[in-house]
Amino acid sequence: MKSTHTGSESKLSRIAFFMNPIDGRYEDLLKGNKKLNIIKDLTAGLIVAMVAIPLAMGFAMASGLRPEQGIVGGAVAGLLGALFGGSKYQVYGPTAAFIPVIGGLMATYDHSFLVLVSILAGGLLMICGVVKFGRIVTLVPHSIVVGFTIGISIVIAFSQLGEIFGFKEKIGYGLLRQIERTVKYLPDANWYAFALALITFALCKTLIKLSAFIPAPLIALGFGWLVSSTLLKNNGLILIEDKYGAIPTNFAVFTTPQLPALTVPVVYDIVYYVLAIFIVAAIESLLCSRMADRLANNTGTPYNPNKELWGQGIVNIITPLFNGFPHTGALARTAVNIKAGAVSPLSGIAKFTFKLLMAAFLATYLEQVPMACIGGVLLYVANGMVKRGEIKEVYSSRNPFHIILMIYTAAAVPLWGFMPAVLTAIMIFVIMVMLGWVKKPVIQDVRVSV
Repeated sequence: MKSTHTGSESKLSRIAFFMNPIDGRYEDLLKGNKKLNIIKDLTAGLIVAMVAIPLAMGFAMASGLRPEQGIVGGAVAGLLGALFGGSKYQVYGPTAAFIPVIGGLMATYDHSFLVLVSILAGGLLMICGVVKFGRIVTLVPHSIVVGFTIGISIVIAFSQLGEIFGFKEKIGYGLLRQIERTVKYLPDANWYAFALALITFALCKTLIKLSAFIPAPLIALGFGWLVSSTLLKNNGLILIEDKYGAIPTNFAVFTTPQLPALTVPVVYDIVYYVLAIFIVAAIESLLCSRMADRLANNTGTPYNPNKELWGQGIVNIITPLFNGFPHTGALARTAVNIKAGAVSPLSGIAKFTFKLLMAAFLATYLEQVPMACIGGVLLYVANGMVKRGEIKEVYSSRNPFHIILMIYTAAAVPLWGFMPAVLTAIMIFVIMVMLGWVKKPVIQDVRVSV
């Protein structure tokens, strides 16, 4: 009885710690010149907000949702993650890894079902944080993570073929179907849209290399808006407004979860999508937190994997209610945040404010952006997800089985979908460990406060 009582007290103290938004993550804000540190965080928040708006819109539309759902959801998730997450530097928002999961769900169900499964996944994330499952993610081998990332990049690139070629017809989901329909509709392609998509891609690639302070995607969308409203005004470009209507500036829209009539397929889908959201949110946010500490050369309080899971749970319970969808730690935006000089979660709080203010001001212009530009931005995202260094790292392990795992996962994600690919890859890995073909993974220790 005594040990049980102590365990309960430990869990309650852990929850109290997790619910405290003012923790050790703000330690660097108080070091040295406090005013300068605050300015650094506010500047980083502004830059990330400018980078995040076009990405959030693109990820939402690629997932079968409306552009404003990405803007609002990303802002709310950024605020909640900054308050309750486990990392000093991590930026939260919509990410590419969720596109096949949410896109598959929205092809069959409505947004209220997405809210339901996201809330259930969020609860599971919070429980895992309380029982200290944060370090378990390190058991997933690097080869599967790299393969998964490559697979997602393929999914994103092919999902945007319709926008890049300016098709009026939908090319749908599924790699083989997308290839088949692209070939079928190619004679009707709008080559102005194709050229604009490539220019958008090139602008993003070029500008981001010049400086982290340049919001390349937003500038690329601005260029697309300018060209489509002048030189290419009557050349059949499909605008965001044509596809989704006007972007509303009333962001206080709430969606309640709804449970459909329970049948065997519905129950299966609930379990499937809850697990899919849980796995993506847990793995991506924890990997992103770990990457952020390395990128920032953090020598102070390290990221707390258990608090991160708790924060992810809150993000994925509350964000969908604000007309949003599942979110997690965003690798590229976190890197921009660090390079722009952020020292604490204050930058994430600033991002929330700046993003909503800019979205309200720019809504009229954003809806006039060609869909081809959104395709170009997402093509840039897909291209950036494939890291040569990470692929070389897998090959340098000189273990052919890890190379096979990477290639298998990369091919399985676009061909069979997220969950079948990841679960079968993990099963294959377990079998390889049992047969002694690969080393048994070891849980990496992380210093945590509670």
